[in-house]
Amino acid sequence: MYENQNSAESLSNIRYLSIPKGILVFSIFDNDSYLKQHSDYRKAKAGNFRSALNLISDLAWLEMNQNKTRFATDSIFVSPFARESTGDNAIPQVMAEVFALVCGSTADRGLVQVTNVYHTGADPMERLALRPEFEGPVVSGANYVLLDDVVSLGGTLAELAHYVQFNGGVVSDIAVIVNAGRNKSLSPNLKTLRILNERFGNEIIEIFGIHIDALTANEAQYLVGFRSIDEIRNRLTKAKKESNLRLRSKGIAGLFRSEDG
Repeated sequence: MYENQNSAESLSNIRYLSIPKGILVFSIFDNDSYLKQHSDYRKAKAGNFRSALNLISDLAWLEMNQNKTRFATDSIFVSPFARESTGDNAIPQVMAEVFALVCGSTADRGLVQVTNVYHTGADPMERLALRPEFEGPVVSGANYVLLDDVVSLGGTLAELAHYVQFNGGVVSDIAVIVNAGRNKSLSPNLKTLRILNERFGNEIIEIFGIHIDALTANEAQYLVGFRSIDEIRNRLTKAKKESNLRLRSKGIAGLFRSEDG
């Protein structure tokens, strides 16, 4: 699966619909220290829903209540959670349920992330190489609020936004507990996009399966730091090796073929 996801084999495999411009991410913290210091954090990250509820009640409930009028009552709150929830981060899914309760709205339970990309501990290049995939029903024309516990590069939310829009939904807002990205906006500025287009053209699509205009602000800022496409390819090869080693050290099979590192 991962061997092919970075090629432009089909339109459905390319992220070309961007997070809508103008969305200002609702967040509570700008770093994850409070999250990680919470006594229920580890159990919540390991899939314990009661621990996730305790964490959200302690850290996010007040802010959710104070800002509930921001989100329309017809919103559908959706988070990137795996089909098999045991052992996976329970915080985003519980966030969706709590937000829906607070706002008198609905939490989506049918749209699921079907690949585990193991982004925890991954560097930016690994995150770009390991794109999550989603499946499940989307209500055409409905307003979706995307949720996650922590956003850094924003790639997972960007993939979820693409999936929702590709299937007829409307991404109306985004909410996270921690917005840890250097750029707090998820939309890159026009200057950065212009530089990337002039410097790399379609190479970004061919390597990552992501249209330049669909990159998040932090993804774009990371890639603009490379002076040539060869630099990107070399760093990607190294990142694949590092990813396999990182996962194997945890007893998880590497996700990349040996010829890819």
